[in-house]
Amino acid sequence: MAATAIQKHLRVEPLENGRVLRLVLDAGKGNVVTGDVADELRAALDDAQHRRSLCAVLLDHAGTDFSFGASVQEHTPAEVGAMLPRLHAAALALLRFPVPVLACVRGRCLGGGFELAQCTTLVFATPGAVLAQPEIQLGVFAPLGSVILPRVIGPRHAADLLLSGRNLGAEEAQRLGLVHTLSEDPTAAALAWAKKHLATRSASSLRIALHALRGWDVEAFARELKSTEALYLERLMQTHDAPEGIGAFLAKRPPVWKDQ
Repeated sequence: MAATAIQKHLRVEPLENGRVLRLVLDAGKGNVVTGDVADELRAALDDAQHRRSLCAVLLDHAGTDFSFGASVQEHTPAEVGAMLPRLHAAALALLRFPVPVLACVRGRCLGGGFELAQCTTLVFATPGAVLAQPEIQLGVFAPLGSVILPRVIGPRHAADLLLSGRNLGAEEAQRLGLVHTLSEDPTAAALAWAKKHLATRSASSLRIALHALRGWDVEAFARELKSTEALYLERLMQTHDAPEGIGAFLAKRPPVWKDQ
């Protein structure tokens, strides 16, 4: 599978005579989602949506972990106002993408990486994968997770994950509906599913079917996400505890909460 386009943090590989496209996150240890990584993902999706014969995209990754999450360094008060819109633009590019996107998850899939995976159509993961939305442990919350998870698994299960920040094993994630298929080789499993069920179909019909399947209004989702982003930036980040939690994590010390 030879890459035809290489960005700094993302490889773009056409498969199955261009019927399938593989996007490979390759951003170093843990594939941390920085603003630059988010921009590259969005740009690759924006370019790929114009490929008329495309039937599926695999969102894959290099290394042992899908992603440790969004860059904590870019969530400091000085930088988060620029970072969040870039992450959310990549998420909306996934949600708006006209053909199915299949995420391939090995190792840890946390925070912003977990959010991006949940913005795809289906998730294929190894049995040993670990998924979590741990932001609350740093004294913040996950704006994108707060909007996407209630739609994917319902408000009660979403509350469990968002308010506890606990780790999920792959089997529990599959029972909740966060993971579609467990496989020791999720890339091969996702590609086999795409070849069997998508690559032989009419690409134009798939686009219309996916539009119908989404049901809920992506633009309404975008408006809700923007409102939740504003809550994060204009209210949460004005508290003592949110910047304290981020600073404590970066300094590798326990946070000192003031509950305000």
